[in-house]
Amino acid sequence: MAETSVLNARPRKSAGKGAARAIRREGRVPAVIYGGKEDPETISLEFVDVLKAQNTGLFLSTVYNINIEGGGNVRVIPRDVQVDPIKDFPMHVDFLRIAKDARLVVEIAVTFVGEDASPGMKRGGVLNIVRHEIEVSAPADAIPEAIEADISELDIGDTLHASAIKLPEGVELTITDRDFTVATIAGQSAEEEVAETDVEAEGEAGAEGEGEGAAEGDGED
Repeated sequence: MAETSVLNARPRKSAGKGAARAIRREGRVPAVIYGGKEDPETISLEFVDVLKAQNTGLFLSTVYNINIEGGGNVRVIPRDVQVDPIKDFPMHVDFLRIAKDARLVVEIAVTFVGEDASPGMKRGGVLNIVRHEIEVSAPADAIPEAIEADISELDIGDTLHASAIKLPEGVELTITDRDFTVATIAGQSAEEEVAETDVEAEGEAGAEGEGEGAAEGDGED
């Protein structure tokens, strides 16, 4: 389960684009904390800290304790990150306050295990991932870092549905009206099968020709 991480922040009094640009020039990222039946609170964080957290790939599913200079601690989860369209750097972050015993809806990455034991993979099949992430509802204190999907028993043509994935205790799928596909084991493409068939046919034809030549030679003697 993901552990609660810490981010240090400073309060910021001014909002708006001009104030945000000034914050960024200081090497910081403007942010806002909202929710929890409280007024929004504007803050700023160190750019390096936000970038490091963003680069983990788990930023939007990680619970943080934000230490606000002179303002105590706030328990939050990132809900949105605005990034520079060219450099992909974080420009602004929206945080949601987390109440005690809260449940959160988050996207969790799927990791696939059992590829070495899969009959389909052993036969040259290809793992076709339909969903790299699955949306779940989880306790704020028990958000999994990843969800394991076992494909060890799948053969070519088999499908792994959501119902076959064992979720951690307390974690539930948000999509409950259908048993959606997570991955399949695909065989060779039609073009590869045709090419392989052509090669086999050529080989058989060559073998037949060699047989005929040998038979003619025997007759001349």
